[in-house]
Amino acid sequence: MNPADVSPLILERWACRRCRGPISVDGEAASCRVCGASFPILERIPCFEKPAPQPDDPDAPELTIVIPAWNEEANISRLLADLREVLASLGVRSEVCVVDGGSRDRTREVSGEAGARVILQKGKGFGRALRDGFDAARGRWILTLDADLSHPASFVKSLWAARDRGDLIVASRYVPGAAFEAPWIRRTLSRLLNALFAKTLSLPVRDVSSNFRLYRADALKEVTIEGVHFEALEEILIKVFMSGRRLAEVPLHYGYRGGGRSKARIILFGLRLLATFFRMWRMRSSIDAADYDDRAYDSRIPLQRWWQRRRHRILLGWAEAGGGTVLDAGCGSGRLVQTLPRCVGLDLSLNKLRFLRDKGAAVVQGSLFGLPFKDGSFDVVVCSEVVEHLPDGDDPFRELARVLKPGGTLIVGTPDYGRPWWPLIEGLYARLHPQGYADEHITHYTAASLAAALARRGFEVLESRGILGAELIVRAKRKAT
Repeated sequence: MNPADVSPLILERWACRRCRGPISVDGEAASCRVCGASFPILERIPCFEKPAPQPDDPDAPELTIVIPAWNEEANISRLLADLREVLASLGVRSEVCVVDGGSRDRTREVSGEAGARVILQKGKGFGRALRDGFDAARGRWILTLDADLSHPASFVKSLWAARDRGDLIVASRYVPGAAFEAPWIRRTLSRLLNALFAKTLSLPVRDVSSNFRLYRADALKEVTIEGVHFEALEEILIKVFMSGRRLAEVPLHYGYRGGGRSKARIILFGLRLLATFFRMWRMRSSIDAADYDDRAYDSRIPLQRWWQRRRHRILLGWAEAGGGTVLDAGCGSGRLVQTLPRCVGLDLSLNKLRFLRDKGAAVVQGSLFGLPFKDGSFDVVVCSEVVEHLPDGDDPFRELARVLKPGGTLIVGTPDYGRPWWPLIEGLYARLHPQGYADEHITHYTAASLAAALARRGFEVLESRGILGAELIVRAKRKAT
């Protein structure tokens, strides 16, 4: 594929995945003007992220440390002194923000005297403290840790060194090399709850409740925190992951707190966490999750898993038979673009493109009403489970025909509304899975209406297959003009 096949506008408005710097195109490669990273685009088109807004203040800190605190006079002075030494050794522009939740001791005074910026928490609860701290933070990276000395300041170096591994780095108590010092009942309950969240919600980290974390600030801007108490930690992590961001863990030795009493109430914490679990489970099952389509392929529901794999086999077989370069238009976070070596995925959802990018797929953000490719760019175009989401009309087929070479193969899949089975399934699906796609199907194709729409755009239907009489998949050929 030639670099001219990709609209220069698309490349110019995206940024380097590594440092978020602007991209320039030269010959057969796109390169970052800041860090110099090179991205080949001859046959594989990388997914670039939109540049994060640059701070108005050129002297803004690179790193903001946010510390929620409540009656931590006995510990905060030592913690801030340790942090000063660590930050000085890192040599990074930084600021420390202590979010005070209404302390009755001298936490605020001690923090201010130690050079920290003191933020008075606007409401009650740990979740509110995090929101206020994030709102006040000016750094491109935000690090959170507890004020009770259970999180060693020296470990900030390890988190900072791991920042290129993801958008949210967790200091984890449950990966090899980690340790967790706490009363046995707290260790046991914490391990059980973390395992429940990680396994059931298909999360790629083991410690979902650690507050010792490093966040990319622009990732947090996409998250709305609803949790009031400690359950906000799980909520933030899940929402960041659902937005297609990368998560990573580094092993932490978690020690006993310093002076004072713990603010965590184990039983109450567990009950709130379980309430959060059901809310997060509904979110993880929604179409907004970056990995929604990918997870469906390995679904725990046998019928869904079989259906997804049946569709994949049909699409893959026809696409491979067509040969050459393939466009998966409306790819979501599906498996096809991950499987075919010369396949480019296109979708409107940046969340899902982020997910695919980290799987090594070649992806571009764009719309079926204005594909960012020049005429005749592809030998095969796949458009599966997309056209039913678009208003009735031929515009999508016009663009699909434009980017397809004469004689090329178009593969279209859509629910079959010409038979009774899909409307029945859709009704049940809407009741059992209200976060799914059912309500978004606004154009109801039958085999006859789909064939007619394709014929008006110069396609000849070669064959069709169905899945349980409810999904229609058509292979068509673009006639030579």
